[in-house]
Amino acid sequence: QVQLVESGGGLVQAGGSLRLSCAASGISVSTSTMGWFRQAPGKEREFVGRIYRTGTITYNTDSVKGRFTISRDNAKNTVFLQMNSLKPEDTAVYYCAVKIGFSSEYAYWGQGTQVTVSS
Repeated sequence: QVQLVESGGGLVQAGGSLRLSCAASGISVSTSTMGWFRQAPGKEREFVGRIYRTGTITYNTDSVKGRFTISRDNAKNTVFLQMNSLKPEDTAVYYCAVKIGFSSEYAYWGQGTQVTVSS
């Protein structure tokens, strides 16, 4: 059974940093496409970035360019989202998700972790 568990969210002041973790079970992050998304109150879910099985990483550059970094630890089967220079508009619930095989859709999602950035 696939399970994704996010952690690391919290309350931080603008300009601060947080590192989110997404611990996976039932799949291997090293052979999967892992994505990060966020959803702010009253807004649609927004793509943040993804790391492919090859290690290639892409970001939603409009929103997070130069501030957020995705990485993974294959030994821990965990993907990370390092968030620096946080802004109040980064406030959202952050989710990780995984694609299975060559599917274009994210099949499994974590429960999310709340990030709140105060001004």
